[in-house]
Amino acid sequence: MSDDFLHTTLPVLDKRIHRLGLACNYGLDDAGIEAALEDRGMGFVFWTPRQKHGEAPLRKRLKAARDEVVLMSGPTTAHWGGNITRYVDKTLRRLDIDHIDVGMVFWVGITASLTEDRMAEMMKLRDQGKVRAIGCSIHDRPRAGELAASSELDLLMVRYNAAHPGAERDIFPRLDPDRPRIVLAYTATRWRKLLKRPRGWQGEVMTAAHCYRFCLSNPSVHAVLGGPKTLAQLDENLEGLARGQLTPDEEAWVREYGRIVHG
Repeated sequence: MSDDFLHTTLPVLDKRIHRLGLACNYGLDDAGIEAALEDRGMGFVFWTPRQKHGEAPLRKRLKAARDEVVLMSGPTTAHWGGNITRYVDKTLRRLDIDHIDVGMVFWVGITASLTEDRMAEMMKLRDQGKVRAIGCSIHDRPRAGELAASSELDLLMVRYNAAHPGAERDIFPRLDPDRPRIVLAYTATRWRKLLKRPRGWQGEVMTAAHCYRFCLSNPSVHAVLGGPKTLAQLDENLEGLARGQLTPDEEAWVREYGRIVHG
């Protein structure tokens, strides 16, 4: 699947990306986002017009190197018809582009619905070329497994981390080998809880890089979404990620640590 540990060519989109995706809603300012896109080689970007930062550097990068950016975007609430189409049209105008790479319905079952009319709306946008691929984020693993086995979705964004590895049982084995899909992991740090020393734990504490390496060491995962607050934090994550796939000893340690954090 991967060209190397840090890069992969995504199915459906046929774009080569850095496997650490960039979420622009955790505090990184415009200068940091610009540096991530132009100097650090990052290209898989989650951005919505509701986010405080990112519009200016994203517009600049999209204009200069559209083929090197995978833009993932969508409304954070999607319970009614027409919502996604209006959102997509607004985003295209704001960024002065003709398509979004991945049109998303986020947090299915929590703030959004994935009904037949919603899927029809997304498929229409894909047919029109306004989005190249369609996807959703979802915490409901049994339903995500059903979507992995048989749906029109091109991308599944699923909770996967050392404390919540259940996707290995409920989702990844159900991926249809004859229907390529992009698998994006998120909540890699379990909302930073994996970065805090568990009660009674005497050993090393996990870093964000450990969390991202855990996700990317699974062959079913194409990319993992990160949300740095500062450029220094991003650089620390990238440096740690460069260590590559977890060794067997590291994986055993990370899984034990995750079980304790979860338990």
